[in-house]
Amino acid sequence: MDFEQYDPVSTLVVPEHKLTKAKFPFIDVHNHQRSLGSGNLSGLLKDMDALNMKVMVNLSGGYGSGLKSQTDNVKAHAPDRFIVFANINFSGIGEEGWTQKAVQQLETDVQNGANGLKVFKNLGLSVRDNTGKRVAVDDPRLDAIWEKCGQLKIPVLIHAADPKPFWLPQDDHNERWLELKTHPGRKRGPDNPAPWEQIIEEEHRMFKKHPRTTFINAHFGWYANDLAHLAKLMDEIPHMYVEFGAVIAELGRQPVMARQFFEKYQNRILFGKDSWQPDEYSTYFRVLETGDEYFPYHKKYHAFWRMYGMNLPDEILKKVYYKNALKIIPNIDKSLFE
Repeated sequence: MDFEQYDPVSTLVVPEHKLTKAKFPFIDVHNHQRSLGSGNLSGLLKDMDALNMKVMVNLSGGYGSGLKSQTDNVKAHAPDRFIVFANINFSGIGEEGWTQKAVQQLETDVQNGANGLKVFKNLGLSVRDNTGKRVAVDDPRLDAIWEKCGQLKIPVLIHAADPKPFWLPQDDHNERWLELKTHPGRKRGPDNPAPWEQIIEEEHRMFKKHPRTTFINAHFGWYANDLAHLAKLMDEIPHMYVEFGAVIAELGRQPVMARQFFEKYQNRILFGKDSWQPDEYSTYFRVLETGDEYFPYHKKYHAFWRMYGMNLPDEILKKVYYKNALKIIPNIDKSLFE
């Protein structure tokens, strides 16, 4: 038997509250639905209703005609249940007029129904300009895009880099060893394509350079395992919000520290999940809402440890579930949360 097979049944007897539905209606600000531009949405809506998810933010909106097909389909079938974020086409960056065209495309996408901008981790990792050079997250050729988002009053949800252990040696000291073993393509190093710290610092410099733009730092900015450092960043960058998609396991293993963080920054934390697996939301609800102890996470390669609930008070839950998102994402139907 190896580590992957070893899955002992806990003999611990403690109260359990296995939740399948959120206590309050919520907005998932980090979801990916690449087929939202066609077909019937009834099946998706049924799954959302079962979770008490009133609004899903689709971050995979694309741009141009692809984005418009999504916003048109949503408008026709479920106008109050989905928000679509646009994306940037980085192809050709560095060519004459590229920045102006990108800004114009963003303006058109917003006119066509986009209510935010999502920047994928390819920026800083794989995006290269017309000379083949890696494009840094804080590349000045992108400044006009971030400024335009501020002018349009739409947030930028950005995901830079990946978890830091992906850059560390894949040995017996690496907490992500199992993930790297089962997903070897995720392994990186100092020159692939740059040190982790460098990419993250590029992102923070960009945030600080654009104080009039609201940024949502995805995955708690990969600092869910170091909340003291994240708190320092929250204080330094007051226009930065965070969401906890795919990092709830980090919060669930430090319920005391995590609750203190949620209490202090309760006005700037958003609910995000990332991958669309409806049965996995129960872990999120349980960590946020209950005081349960020592319960399993849903992916062993993400977390081989057990979770503990933060038992957040209702007022903080409401802010995390929907109030904070309503403040910064335009055109969400507020009547769904009354």
